[in-house]
This record gives sequence, C-alpha cells and structure tokens, in this order.
Amino acid sequence: MRTVRLAVDPGRPQPDVVSQAATVLTAGGVVAFPTETVYGLGANALDAEAVARIFTAKGRPSNNPLIVHTTSVADARRLCRDWPLDADKLADEFWPGPLTLVLPKADCVPSIVTAGGPTVAIRVPDHPVARALIEAAGVPLAAPSANLSTRVSAVRAEHVLKMLDGRIEMVLDGGPTSGGLESTVVDLSHDQPRILRPGLVAADRIAAALGKGVIGFAAHASADENSSLPSPGLMRKHYSPLVPVDLIDGDSTRRTESWIASSESIGWLSLTPGQPQPAESSRLVWIAMPAEPERYAERLYDVLHELELRGVARIVVERPPATAAWEAINDRLRRAAARDT
Repeated sequence: MRTVRLAVDPGRPQPDVVSQAATVLTAGGVVAFPTETVYGLGANALDAEAVARIFTAKGRPSNNPLIVHTTSVADARRLCRDWPLDADKLADEFWPGPLTLVLPKADCVPSIVTAGGPTVAIRVPDHPVARALIEAAGVPLAAPSANLSTRVSAVRAEHVLKMLDGRIEMVLDGGPTSGGLESTVVDLSHDQPRILRPGLVAADRIAAALGKGVIGFAAHASADENSSLPSPGLMRKHYSPLVPVDLIDGDSTRRTESWIASSESIGWLSLTPGQPQPAESSRLVWIAMPAEPERYAERLYDVLHELELRGVARIVVERPPATAAWEAINDRLRRAAARDT
C-alpha cells in the first residue's frame, strides 16, 4: 500500500482535499489527520472492520480502547446510553477542545472501539481540519494517536509517515499540532468523576466547571494490562522513543557527569540554565526545554522525534517539577522511561 500525503491548510482546509480523505474513510480506510493535541489515526467508528484496521496499522493491543471524535454534543450523546448533567457541564466548558469524556456506551458503538468494555471515550476536537473531515465523512471517527503502539505520538505528518508509511491510506499534512500532548480523560461513568489520564485541561479547571471535587489522576496506579482498559494512555510503557529514556533530578551531579563523559551519543533535555561541559570523548546533543509547562508540552514529542532521527543512543531528561501544572508532562515522561519487562 502507498500512503498518500496531502497538504491541507490548517486554518481553512480545502474542501477538495478534505473530500478525498472523507472518501477513503467512507470506503473503510484509515486516514491520519491533525488535531489540536496530536495527529490522530481515524476510521469510521461505527464500522468494526474499519476500526480493526487501526489496531492492525498501529500494532495496538485489542484491550486498549479508542477515543471517538464527533463535531457536536448532539452527535456525542447518540453514542452514549446515559448522559449525566456533569457531561453537559464539561461539554459546555471545554468542547470543542482537548477533553475526553468516558460514559456508558450505546449499542451502536462496536465493542472493538471500547476494547469490549461498557464505556466509550468521546471528545469534540477543536481543529479546523479534524472538524471538516468528520463533517465530510458524515460519521464519528475513532482516532487514537497516529503512531505505532507504545511509540512517541506524532505532532507532524513526517512523524506519522516515519512509523505508518505503507500501513495506512492517507495522511492530511496540516503542519505541526499546537497542543503537543493528548487530551485529558475524565470518567463520568461512576458516582464521582475521576481523571484517568492527565492532559491539556488541568484537574482544577475540571473541578471548577463541575462545582465539586474530582478523583485525581493516580500517578503511580498500575492498570491491569491483561484486561480491558477504561481509557487509552494507561499502559505502563507508552510514548517511548526507540532508545532508552532516563529521568534524572537536576542535582544528580555524579550520574550526570558519568553520562556526559560516556562515549555514546546522548540527547539531553535540560531545564537547567547553561549547557553542561562535555568531556572530550562525549557526543552530547543538549536541548534547552521551556520552563513553562504549556510550551514544554508543545515541544516534547517533537524533540523526542528529532533525537531519534539524530541517532542518539540514549535520552536523558531532567525531571520537571512535581506540581499540578506539570502532571501530564511527568506522566508522559514516566511512561516513556519505562523499560520492557
């Protein structure tokens, strides 16, 4: 299969380009497209065979559910058996935008989308290309991140093709995405709302919109990877480059010096002002990361892909602050640094 790459205006997507992609989707194909978070890998969410092609292309475990994308609250409600008042509150405040709601699924949603579970994850994206594509296809789109399973999410079309060229029919190239990280996932299928995955919408904003407390993201809780997961983003190893990632504290001087003095090529993501002075034998690719969490999130995946392409043997990341503002970033870094068992 040849993957077709079509350039699309990210602000005003051309109808003829969008129509070509929609035709692929209605025929049961798979199309990668930009969102305000990362690139998504879309297929008709109501067509089980089309959705199965997403799992095949990504090498995704069948127990890892997908997020369904629509363009309106009305369309989202049709995919749910129950729609509580809390869903209206969050949809009013954050949709369209990078917030995913987990709710009891309607019978029209194929079980493959939900990994056999009783709930479906839904969001309304806030990107002109994503919205135009869903409208043109006339169906909700199941769309996980457009990358191989466990690998770093794609924030550019080049990243999609690096991993999925020849595995999917088409990618709409709308340039780099703006958010850089995946959506926040909130489970509304229980008595008290709970955050399953931290993301671009912070927990305090969700609590404020609901007017009550939420069960926060359990940063060190481990999901049972042998059973159906309630949300994407819960696998222990995820968002991982092809090379090892090590997280260090800024004051880990002795270990830092030994890495810098090593003979292997190292990519270094620094929050500390001033570049380390490498020993003569070292090959150090030092990258100063933004000190603001929003800008750091925007840069993170792009930098990880860049270091892969530069052929480093290891990536060292200075651990960001353990505060609420950095929660989503720390979650992604921790999973990126997980070793295979």
